[in-house]
Amino acid sequence: MSGGRGRHFARLAQHLPGRRYGSTYRFCSGNAVRLFTSGAAYFAALIERIEAAKTDVALETYIFCDDAAGRSVSDALIRAASRGVRVRVITDGIGTQRLPLFADWQAVGIEHRIYNPHLFGRFGFSRTHRKLACVDDAYAYCGGINIVDDYDQNGTRLPFPRWDFAVELNGPVVADVRDAFDVQWERIRIGHRPALTRPAVGGATPQAATTRFVRVRRGARAGDMRALAEPCVAFVARDNFVNRRTIEKAYLTAIGQARSEVLLANPYFMPGRKLRRALIYAAERGIDVRLVIGRKEFAMLDYAVPFLYRTLLKAGVKISEYEKTMLHGKVAVVDSNWGTVGSSNLDALSLMLNNEANVVLVLHPEIDQLRQGILNAFNESRRIDEKHYEARPAGERLLNWIAYNTYRIAMKLLTVGGYD
Repeated sequence: MSGGRGRHFARLAQHLPGRRYGSTYRFCSGNAVRLFTSGAAYFAALIERIEAAKTDVALETYIFCDDAAGRSVSDALIRAASRGVRVRVITDGIGTQRLPLFADWQAVGIEHRIYNPHLFGRFGFSRTHRKLACVDDAYAYCGGINIVDDYDQNGTRLPFPRWDFAVELNGPVVADVRDAFDVQWERIRIGHRPALTRPAVGGATPQAATTRFVRVRRGARAGDMRALAEPCVAFVARDNFVNRRTIEKAYLTAIGQARSEVLLANPYFMPGRKLRRALIYAAERGIDVRLVIGRKEFAMLDYAVPFLYRTLLKAGVKISEYEKTMLHGKVAVVDSNWGTVGSSNLDALSLMLNNEANVVLVLHPEIDQLRQGILNAFNESRRIDEKHYEARPAGERLLNWIAYNTYRIAMKLLTVGGYD
């Protein structure tokens, strides 16, 4: 990583200082980050932390499945509650069925709340799609991995483990994840956003945390990245109150500042015009833009998404469709210095309706592993060739047009015109 690009991303972080619970987010330094590339590794680490918990465990997930993976996590939660640890769990009313193990939780004092128990509830159509955990205010987890077996897909066995990511965090950013969980916990209880005012980490304001991030050590050589800027982390949450477009803005800012490369992998790629234009403009100014798109989960999207390929391909965006196994990761890397891991798909539901959470990493060494994972997936995918794409049969073109416009109309209705 060059010194110039390090200063460039330090300035990028400077433009996003944020406020607690505000419409932006803050960066903070001094965090340890651990990247997981499978559910098996993630569950093992999470269970290890739960087993060592002394005071508090908080877990929020869209899917909690009563399978081997889910029962192992559930058993760890039960053991923690049995030894006096406060355990709180949030599950989604649609993503997670009413499970027999809920009774086991209640028996040992695990506190469990369900977000929006019905398809249309007091929170409208929105779901909590976040995958979060906090243990003793010391460790936090965020990513795209649900509590479900890596090989299971709606009752069928996948040929390879689900392609997905999560991170473990240790440091000041943990307080931000904990705050987001506490807000959600109270929101479910009272039906709207509570006004929590926890103090800033270590008494530092968000501005002070950002200043620490961009501090340049005197006398540093231009190529010394560690001297030019510290690795930083930001927790970026999306809700329907004050953080409506926070995750989308994080993507737009990073792509807009890209100088050489944008790598993006997402299972449901139906972004609005702003994000599509950002990718097109990046490719047109010579940036290497590569998209890895998941398939074979929802037939509607399989037909609708290709409608977007034409303008992207003409601008020079490289597109591959991943079919080796289920692509569930929602990740991106820009210029090898900025990366994000989280729960947010790039579609109307995630960007406009659902509660989502991502972690943004700047200058962290884990970005290299994330970048290589995306490149490997791109190379293992079916590349979309512009000439073959343009030669599609008329019937397929019509089907793509109908599927896209049907999706677009449905999303505009659900988002009350917000989706473009």
